[in-house]
Amino acid sequence: MSTADGTEIAYASVGEGRPLVYVGGWLSHLQLSWEMPQERAFYESLAEGGRLVRYDRAGCGLSASSDRPPSLAYELEQLAAVADLIGPEPFDVVGTSMGALVAVAWAAAHPETVRRLVLYGGWVSGANISPPDARDHVLGLVESHWGLGADVLTDIFAPDATSAMRQGFGRYQRASSSAATARSLLALSYDLDISDLLSQVRAPTLVVHRAEDRAAPVAEAAALADGIPGATLVVLPGRSHLPYIGDANAVVAPIRRFLGKRGLRRSPRDLTPRQAQVAGLISEGRTNREIAQTLGIDERSAEGHVERIRLRLGFTSRAQIAAWFVARREGPEPSK
Repeated sequence: MSTADGTEIAYASVGEGRPLVYVGGWLSHLQLSWEMPQERAFYESLAEGGRLVRYDRAGCGLSASSDRPPSLAYELEQLAAVADLIGPEPFDVVGTSMGALVAVAWAAAHPETVRRLVLYGGWVSGANISPPDARDHVLGLVESHWGLGADVLTDIFAPDATSAMRQGFGRYQRASSSAATARSLLALSYDLDISDLLSQVRAPTLVVHRAEDRAAPVAEAAALADGIPGATLVVLPGRSHLPYIGDANAVVAPIRRFLGKRGLRRSPRDLTPRQAQVAGLISEGRTNREIAQTLGIDERSAEGHVERIRLRLGFTSRAQIAAWFVARREGPEPSK
């Protein structure tokens, strides 16, 4: 698809049913994000029971670059291309981080297109999310030392990420855009102010935020909810700005309820045959090395299977996987 000025915008769609448009934050890369287990599991959880549509903004990921500088107007032009792709029926919108501000602006300007609006990790004014000296420092790092800048921002966006996840996220950022584009988009996130648009939103709105978000203070979430007529605020424990780091299911659950979707399935059908094998071995108390030996795979592959099972089922420990598998295997007690 392309914008009005002809810029090619890459998009990805998964699932079938009522469309849910995902307006992401600062940077994105459709292919790499789908290859990251945590992020993919988050998107799949949102998509279940419907159709999730994501896109890379101009200059990011798989989308073409543009000579136009980032602006809210240009963000809305790109979202308009997505809306044209979907068709005339109203759709749901989830905006995260800077994407929350874009989603608000879209809902205010095009109320007839938005069925329900979800805002995660957003803010009203970029001036309130970082002091001027800290802002200038980070922008300077991104511009002159993109690798270092990405590492610093990983500490802000995902403080609870594991070492491997941090390394992957840093590589993901660097692959998503050039240093110049990254700096320009980050500067836009600091410059945006949607305070005059909040009262114009007519769609039912849910605001979700983590209490100790290190990138956007929770007070900004409260300001969003206070400014949008009838909006509901849900504050969750946690400090990671990225929704798929930490307890991602705690983020997904209220969103799905608000959108009228059923709770996520938690049955053996959610696992691939290989994952079901691994879950069974976990329930027997096997270590990753023992699982690898039993299945004839290397230990790193076994670790990957365990991590994907944990993410898919929304668990935080092997003990939870084991208990879940045993309970499903044994089934309900017969009635008397």
